[in-house]
Amino acid sequence: MTEDILRMRGITKRFPGVVALDDVNLSVRRGEIHAICGENGAGKSTLMKVLSGVYPDGSFEGGIDFEGELCRFSGIRDSEDRGIVIIHQELALCPQLSIAENLFLGNERAERGWIDWNRTNTEAAELMRRVGLNENPTTQILDLGVGKQQLVEIAKALSKKVKLLILDEPTAALNDEDSAHLLQLLRGLREDGITSVIISHKLNEIVSIAETVTVLRDGRTVEVLDLRDGDVTEDRIISGMVGRELSDRFPVRDAVIGDEVLRIEDWTVHSPTQHGRVVVDKASIRLRRGEIVGLAGLMGAGRTEFAMSVFGRSYGKDISGRIFKNDQLIRLRTVREAIAQGIAYATEDRKRYGLNLIEDIKRNVSAAGLSRFTQGFGWIDDGKEFSAAEEFRRSMNIKAPSVLTTTGNLSGGNQQKVVLSKWILTEPDVLILDEPTRGIDVGAKYEIYTIVNQLAAQGKAILVISSELPELLGLCDRIYAMSAGRITGEVSREEANEERLMQYMTAGVSAGREENR
Repeated sequence: MTEDILRMRGITKRFPGVVALDDVNLSVRRGEIHAICGENGAGKSTLMKVLSGVYPDGSFEGGIDFEGELCRFSGIRDSEDRGIVIIHQELALCPQLSIAENLFLGNERAERGWIDWNRTNTEAAELMRRVGLNENPTTQILDLGVGKQQLVEIAKALSKKVKLLILDEPTAALNDEDSAHLLQLLRGLREDGITSVIISHKLNEIVSIAETVTVLRDGRTVEVLDLRDGDVTEDRIISGMVGRELSDRFPVRDAVIGDEVLRIEDWTVHSPTQHGRVVVDKASIRLRRGEIVGLAGLMGAGRTEFAMSVFGRSYGKDISGRIFKNDQLIRLRTVREAIAQGIAYATEDRKRYGLNLIEDIKRNVSAAGLSRFTQGFGWIDDGKEFSAAEEFRRSMNIKAPSVLTTTGNLSGGNQQKVVLSKWILTEPDVLILDEPTRGIDVGAKYEIYTIVNQLAAQGKAILVISSELPELLGLCDRIYAMSAGRITGEVSREEANEERLMQYMTAGVSAGREENR
């Protein structure tokens, strides 16, 4: 039997008023890919921060044995010196520096205080080759997509002689192609003897790549599953995560669809940074009351740019086209005008654009509709603001002791509920949801889907942008497909399937790329 490279024994981690980890045990065999699964707030990331020294020895109870030795890490550098490297969901790269500079930041290839750039770029090129990154080492990080930035992070780990690689939601922001490449890379690293621990909500990827799964629930280890047996399914993992059988991933809904509420015609958007580049090309869609409409497309298709440009021209320049609300031509020149017209947009990046993470839930919920709580001379009625936020905390089942809880301390699923609460407060007729379930677990996804269905039942028109085709197929009444900035197809719920959507999503991609060069 393969020996354990890692054993974490009786790990307990407390925060003020919260026990995040309660007597957690984790064993990882040398050379395997080990997955850690659990709902948001189960303690997965906290456990890995304990392991990597982010939470230093003395701030938790329990012990860590690595390669048969008791380890006491006072910081990340200590764990990295032993060959344990963590790649967080929010990548820790310097965008203005080159790939090579990022790879050896803090570990520079220098002699007598002078950096040897020839050695730096040569060694960087070799590391990039190992991870399949075909770029010039001098390329700036800001010129790379998220998928390639992930590869830079892994190459950086290899430069530190990694033995145990920890990846926290590595494919959350990647498209299918980049995700497949990353998973194949992890298989290659396994062949090289590198052990990996992966945290992911994408259970299909876990089942395809991992050999062992440790399931956490409410800060405790509930079970360890051996995927090599071949009988562990996604549903089996889900039942361990949520403590019950989840018979259907999507709540049942009887759609009652009314009249058209929003129509967008010939919408064209140019890039604000690349002169002459058309990002959205004569796109036309329509939304009806009580209807959930999907927008599918590969990364770079222009979906988010389309949504943001419609929402008060938050993106783009030289925008043309027409928007009709209830058959009346309207102008949405600013975000304020879009909100006033009953249009809301929940961004795909809730942490950067959707929330103020250092503020409490109350302030985040009221942010887009603050005028509802103002009195004379612009004073805010704190009591009304508190009551409104508290009502959303209860109705949306936001797991927090109070609306005065700092939003950054919430799990991803609860943060997403705060984002939705903020926009529902504005009482929109049209709600655009951009990747509404990115980075949240299956239980929280079900709750979000239920909320979306309730909003549709209230007569709101909803546009859902998602990179997960099963999500669109399970949630939407109609689905548009987008490719290279163009709407390439429209299918009803009954006609839609993954193969047909993918045909539309890849239509004209090469031609579109040529035109945009």
